[in-house]
Parts: sequence; C-alpha cells; structure tokens
Amino acid sequence: MEPTADPQPRNRRILVKLSGEALMGDSDYGIDPSFLRRLANEIRGVRDLGVEIALVVGGGNLFRGAGLARAGMDRVTGDHMGMLATVMNSLAMQDALESMGVATRVMSAVRINQVCEDYIRRRAIRHLEKGRVTIFAAGTGNPFFTTDTAASLRAIEIEADLLLKATKVDGIYDADPVGNPDARRYDRLTYDQVLDQRLNVMDATSIVLCREHRLPLRVFNLNDPGALVRAASGADVGTLVTV
Repeated sequence: MEPTADPQPRNRRILVKLSGEALMGDSDYGIDPSFLRRLANEIRGVRDLGVEIALVVGGGNLFRGAGLARAGMDRVTGDHMGMLATVMNSLAMQDALESMGVATRVMSAVRINQVCEDYIRRRAIRHLEKGRVTIFAAGTGNPFFTTDTAASLRAIEIEADLLLKATKVDGIYDADPVGNPDARRYDRLTYDQVLDQRLNVMDATSIVLCREHRLPLRVFNLNDPGALVRAASGADVGTLVTV
C-alpha cells in the first residue's frame, strides 16, 4: 500500500485581519508579549505550510480615533493618530516574527520611510511570492475608513484566495454570544444575509467589497490554539461567508 500524501493547503495566498484588541491578550491595554509570541508562532506555522500570508492589524489597543472624535477631537486628526497606532502594532508583530526567523515586511499606507516601506501593490505581491510575511499598516491611508475595509481592499489587491477575520468568538452568531447564551452560531452565510440581518462581522463597506469581488471570508476564534493554521489550510472552522 502506497503512503498517503500529506494534504496540500487549499489556499495559495491569504490575508488575516487582526484587531488591535487581539494583541492585548489578557491585558487591559497595549501589547501582551506572550500572546504576541504565540500568534507569531501560528503565523510561522501557516507560512511553513507553503501558504503566502499577509496581515492587516488594527490599532484599538493603543488608540481609537473615532472615540476621541465623539469627545470633540477633529475626526481626521483622530483617524490619522489611529493609523499611527496600527504602525506601532505592525512593527511589534514584525519584531516577534523576525525573532523566530520569519522574514517579514511592514508596508504603510502613509509615508513613514524611516521605519517601514511604503505600500506598493506590486512590491507587496513580490514579497509574498518570496515567502515573506507582509503586514499592511495605516489602514487605507484615508480617514473615515476602518481597518476592516483596509483588510478587504488589500486582500482584493493582492488577489488573496481567502480573507480570515480573527475574533474572540468561534464564528458569526445571530446575537452576542457573550451576553446571550442562546445565541445561534452560523456555519455558513452569504454576504447578502450578513448585510440584510445586520450581523456585526465587519463594517458594511468591507462586506460589500468582498461580495463584489467574490472574496470568501472566514471568521474564527483567534484564542483557540491552532485555529489560524487550520483555517489557512482549508479546514472548516468558524463561519464561512461567500457570495
């Protein structure tokens, strides 16, 4: 009997959206180094599968421009400050990955050349083709757009096969599962269902972008060890959203 070949990952290239809050781990603020190392190890595991992986990281653990705007700060100024927070998180993620021997590039949508590269689509794709983890910082570079929208946009630009949204729950529910123990989890949804039912997954702009470009979205629990590697390799974890 011939040995069975190892299953090959279904996805050639993926983009993972990480919230800034995810980097806090069990802390109340900032970045939890132990969680960052665990996450970096899982990202390395995805790369070792032969999957090209890009990241978009939020900045909510350090700064929220929308919150200060509601308190009276100019919204554009607040959003620019939030973009800089995502650069800080991206540099921390890069440091954790490179300490494990993983070649990593941070590319920013706003020019900050002394600490990272400018985002250029063709260069980003080339980094991915060379096996480098590529982190997209500073959102879209424009105020009023969330990092969710940036994740959808960058995933489409780099021709990713799958967008992974990392959360603190194991998929999409019809209500908040933290406050409602009777909340029902969906295994599969369409983008129209997400929009019609106003399910709190990503903002509407990012959902419409994914729908129009037929980009699959999988929502999974980042706190479940190994879930990222399983999702990247095509396993049926969390909730899958398609056209």
